[in-house]
Parts: sequence; structure tokens; C-alpha cells
Amino acid sequence: MNQAIQFPDREDWDEIRQAVCFPVIVNGFQLTCGITRKALCQRFGEGEPLVLFRANRWDLEDQAQELLEDHQEDEQGWVWLS
Repeated sequence: MNQAIQFPDREDWDEIRQAVCFPVIVNGFQLTCGITRKALCQRFGEGEPLVLFRANRWDLEDQAQELLEDHQEDEQGWVWLS
């Protein structure tokens, strides 16, 4: 694991974005990652978004790390998982 990328356990549900959002610290800077309810359900089946996220946290953090390493942040500095 790259020690420069850390995922604190502080995910939350964003009603406006209809997404689970979670922080990531990269070299001391905090960014935000997100995955929509639709993407979670497509990947892991129907269910409560936060429950699906928590049950699959390791896989989602691995994907987020790959996206961060490939510099896939959007113009607001967010990383969106699909």
C-alpha cells in the first residue's frame, strides 16, 4: 500500500449528489472521492448505499487509489468511481 494515500473511515451520504462521499489524504492534502447510488447498486446489488459501501470498502478504496495514481481527479479535485 502506498503510505502517501490514506482513507479515513469518514464516509457519508450526500443527498444532493445521490452518492457516498469519502475523504482521501494524498501527500497531506485532502481530496474527496465519491460513488453514486446507481454505480454501487450496479456493482454490488440493491441495498442501502452506505451499507454497500462499507461491505465493499477495500475494493472501492483500491479502485480510488488506482484512479488517484492515474491523476483522474475532476476539475473540482474529486475522484468519481464507476
